[in-house]
Amino acid sequence: MKQWLAALMLALCGPAFALPDYVHVKHDYAASDIQVLDRQGRLIERVRRDFAVRRGDWVALDDVSVALQRAVILSEDRRFYSHAGVDWRAMLGAAWDNVLHEHLRGASTISMQLLALVDDAYQRGPGGRSVVQKIDQALDALALERHWTKPQILEAYLNLAAFRGELVGVDALSRVLFQKRASGLDLRESALAAVLLRGPNASPSVLTQRACALLREMGAPGECAGLGDFIYLALQRKSASWADSRSLAPHYARLALQHAKVPPRAGRRVRTTLDGDLQRFVIESVQRRLNALGMENVRDAAVVVLDNERGEILAYVGSSGTLSAAADVDHARSLRQAGSSLKPFLYAQAIEQQRLTTVSLLEDAPLNLATGNGLYIPQNYDERFAGWVTVRTALASSLNIPAVRTLMMVTPDVFARRLVRLGLPLDQGGDFYGYSLALGSADVTLLSLTNAYRSLANLGSYSEPAFLRPAGHEIDMAQKAVTESVPVMSAGAAWIVGDILSDRQARARTFGLDSPLSTPFWSAVKTGTSKDMRDNWCLGWSARYTVGVWVGNSGGASMHDVSGVSGAGPIWHDVMTHLHREMPSRQTPMPDSVHSATVSFDNMLEPTRQDVFLGDTVVTHVSLAEGLMTPEQTQPRIARPADGAILALDPDIPWDKQRLWLQATDIAGVPAAGVTWRVDAQPLGSGGQLPWLPRPGRHRIELVDGRGRIVDAVSIEVRGLVSAGSH
Repeated sequence: MKQWLAALMLALCGPAFALPDYVHVKHDYAASDIQVLDRQGRLIERVRRDFAVRRGDWVALDDVSVALQRAVILSEDRRFYSHAGVDWRAMLGAAWDNVLHEHLRGASTISMQLLALVDDAYQRGPGGRSVVQKIDQALDALALERHWTKPQILEAYLNLAAFRGELVGVDALSRVLFQKRASGLDLRESALAAVLLRGPNASPSVLTQRACALLREMGAPGECAGLGDFIYLALQRKSASWADSRSLAPHYARLALQHAKVPPRAGRRVRTTLDGDLQRFVIESVQRRLNALGMENVRDAAVVVLDNERGEILAYVGSSGTLSAAADVDHARSLRQAGSSLKPFLYAQAIEQQRLTTVSLLEDAPLNLATGNGLYIPQNYDERFAGWVTVRTALASSLNIPAVRTLMMVTPDVFARRLVRLGLPLDQGGDFYGYSLALGSADVTLLSLTNAYRSLANLGSYSEPAFLRPAGHEIDMAQKAVTESVPVMSAGAAWIVGDILSDRQARARTFGLDSPLSTPFWSAVKTGTSKDMRDNWCLGWSARYTVGVWVGNSGGASMHDVSGVSGAGPIWHDVMTHLHREMPSRQTPMPDSVHSATVSFDNMLEPTRQDVFLGDTVVTHVSLAEGLMTPEQTQPRIARPADGAILALDPDIPWDKQRLWLQATDIAGVPAAGVTWRVDAQPLGSGGQLPWLPRPGRHRIELVDGRGRIVDAVSIEVRGLVSAGSH
């Protein structure tokens, strides 16, 4: 005892350690994650950086439940507000128990414990603290209370103390273990938190015993009922996600941090380009539209919204969330087959090379191309052919055969190089893809494809997208240097493609006049569907924004009869309409290199119209060159059935219920008028479409024009037995 008092006197005469300041301790505090903010500075996501501990935000004492403050003081330092940093009564009592009764008992006040949290010199070693360390700690606790207020000490202690496992600080404890803010902790939760401070690794039974004793001391013995079950369930959440912090952009947050010039440290705040309100709207639209497609085997979607001028990403949804089979996968950066979404770039390149104009005629008819792997036989989406069509109609209505014919002019290799310059991640040359590249056989990502469409909106100029806002008080880093805007395609060609994709009349052949692609303001849009309906796309732009949507399944399963206009189209329409709810959109002024002229067509191939041309390619009348179209080609022809077809009657369906539709089309691909049908030289009826009740055997079907001439004929075979008594 004499030695202890002597050591105390020596310490009193010695210099005290330099004490930390409350302001500096609070300033140096760092959460274990990075707060990712939207463009207005609102929290949209937390990205964890420190995986050693889990700390939340610094919580002011006024925002901590009074019940928790009371429970901690009763459990850890009941005379906290009456002593000056050292509880001499408790210390002497502990010393007496330790010496006479060999019962180890601590007497550290909250102030003394706080010193161990802010200064490693006071950390308890494997053998405990020496007498001199305890005296130093007591003296510095006295000094601490002369510089800090009681509320500051309690606040810092609650924010720095370890509670359970990786949970450090009251914010992490309350948001993870109790799934609420620290201000809302009740008596039972506060009692558990307080006893966790005393024994962070104690068993649930020990914690239950201690918490119940504390609750009785707090005057709430009734809270002990069912306390064990409550504590067990609470401890199961020690690795749960944060409460009261909805995840708005998990994929985008991590992507944006990758684009910081200096990797941000834990506890920092990073402001991004995202618009939180728009992000919420896009998420809601995705959920609503996919739920409407629930029976069509569609579970996932991704959306990217870009500002045309600055390239800032305003919304970024990487998956459908709970609907997705792989919600953690960023489908906006997953490689998917592009489908028809590449056609605008192909036609822009052909127009730029002056190989085609908007009124150039392309034949939409069966096409067989010899390749190194055999014959390549492209088909249209509806498996029909339109005959001779203009480039405007071919692109707006997304006809496949004319696109392949266009690629034959441009060549796959030249086209592939253009796509790479637009930022698309093609990892092979054009010869690898061959002519199927016209129909989107290459894999691309939604993010890169949407940004490539932004180049069309910007009249051929390409630049990388922007993820972070200019440096402000929330961040100390800027985005990595991005490429300056560079011209990739002719401004005039890009403008003409936009004019085509905004033409409601031109796309009516495939999509009709009223579809999700139509908006009450100017916009240009293109859809795409990959092979076997595994992916569908809808991408388009207005004067200010570019929006890209992908819809499909994370595992690549085929959808059930869902195309770009029915799957991705409605989401695109929702987002684009929302963006322009208070802002009109007008077409960008026509570049000087583009000229307008009235154009007429021979044989009424298409109606006379005003169209646009690049440079000196203006024409005012279009007709097929002599020899391109024989008189027979201008006549109606049988579209179905095909010559040589073999049909089988279904024995399970009554014979008189089985009909074969005969179809005839004119040169424009629409049902022929003024024609009649004969089967086996017997008159059947008239009209471009006519049902026929087939009988087993071989038949010759003839199409007769208004002057009684046979203009087309096919031979087919019908197989199957007709039951007795059939008529």
